[in-house]
Amino acid sequence: MRVASAPGRRPPAGRVTAIGGRFLVALIAAGALCWPMAGRAQQGPAPQPQAGGIAPDQGGQEDWAVHGQATTVWLLQPAFPSPYQGPQSLSPPANGRETFDTTAYIGVRPWLGAELWFNPEIDQGFGLSNSFGAAGYVSGEAYKVGAQDPYFEIQRLFLRQTIDLGGDSQKLDPAINQLGGSQTANRLVITAGKISVVDIFDNNEYAHDPRNDFLNWSVIDQGSFDYAANPWGFTYGAAAEWYQDWWTIRSGLFNLTTVPNGKNVDDRILAQFQSDTELEARYSLWGQPGKLRLLYWLDRGNLGLYDEAVALGEATRSVPSTYNVLDYRSKDGVALNIEQQITDNVGMFLRTGASQGSVAEQAFTDINQSLSAGVSLGGARWGRPDDTVGSAFAINEISRAGKQYLAAGGLGGIIGDGQLPHAGPEQIFESYYSVAILKYAHFAIDYQLINHPAYNRDRGPVSVFGLKLHVQL
Repeated sequence: MRVASAPGRRPPAGRVTAIGGRFLVALIAAGALCWPMAGRAQQGPAPQPQAGGIAPDQGGQEDWAVHGQATTVWLLQPAFPSPYQGPQSLSPPANGRETFDTTAYIGVRPWLGAELWFNPEIDQGFGLSNSFGAAGYVSGEAYKVGAQDPYFEIQRLFLRQTIDLGGDSQKLDPAINQLGGSQTANRLVITAGKISVVDIFDNNEYAHDPRNDFLNWSVIDQGSFDYAANPWGFTYGAAAEWYQDWWTIRSGLFNLTTVPNGKNVDDRILAQFQSDTELEARYSLWGQPGKLRLLYWLDRGNLGLYDEAVALGEATRSVPSTYNVLDYRSKDGVALNIEQQITDNVGMFLRTGASQGSVAEQAFTDINQSLSAGVSLGGARWGRPDDTVGSAFAINEISRAGKQYLAAGGLGGIIGDGQLPHAGPEQIFESYYSVAILKYAHFAIDYQLINHPAYNRDRGPVSVFGLKLHVQL
């Protein structure tokens, strides 16, 4: 989620390699520090079997746990054709950048069915072109805020309450932000606090985690889903999920930032907010499990209209800006999300969505229509069961009003070439191979090709090569 760094904070190009090396050492050190903590989880008494269900695992439930992760990503962009560029363009000369983050996941069980989680994090680094230049931006590990020196953030602090409603008992393995134990198939789950909207909504088994699968924003998330978030991708809110038989309905309310793409979340109750509702159906196709999700979302807050910004710019003979026409109004959108297992080692996904094209983006990225699809293949066939290879494409579009705004020199949330004489759909291909170095460490190589970056037929195509090292305990 994801602004430019403050002026003067961008590292000199010659320092990128040195910074990456320094944080590779930090990455290894973080893993070493988390190693003795990862297994420290107090075990409570074994839960009793649920009526009508199967007995849960005899290992019992965790009363507390500490996990950790560290991830570093190096991106290299070769030079590409560009007759011009603007304030928020991908830089055409060859360049590289790196990002690093390390996170602790500290959880306790305050009472039956409840989990309280705290996620402090240290971040460092910059995205290519300071996270500007492509609506489907190239790294989900690059935030809108970049910094040369490491800085501290509390990314999540939330309470989750699970209320069992019957059905078969399901084992829960210990995991990040999940205490080991059991739950029933039918249940009510309530989550409240500081979280990411996409922790709960728009999930997908094969494309949703930049630390473990794809990197591109419009592949790991629904590109047109302008979800409420600060520049790091988090906000305050609450959600409820009702799991019953083959379906789930989930709904949530989340705070918007005080201004679009702002750092500060509006802490007034229901002053500026997003409402999300998602229906999920679980099914079997040719004996293989699948999930289909339908999402509707609605923003109510201080938002700008493209047409009003262009009209004001023409009247004042100035560059249009949607920030000059902010008013309290609505923006909404719909999305479809499918994940389908093909075999035990192969799965596919598809997302498509659309949002209200007259209103500028609030928090995520400048996309009004999006389509993405891809495949994920486990390495069991070649004797590497913990390896994964994935390939995907994304096609993104902005509305006609958005194109006119960009053509007049307006700047979006993360794009703006200063002009747009020849507009076209942004087309993205991404492929990665993740190698299991150890049980808790993966190294991945990644390639992305972006045609018409920021909807501009005059610039590109752009190639981006990536290396990723991820440790999780």
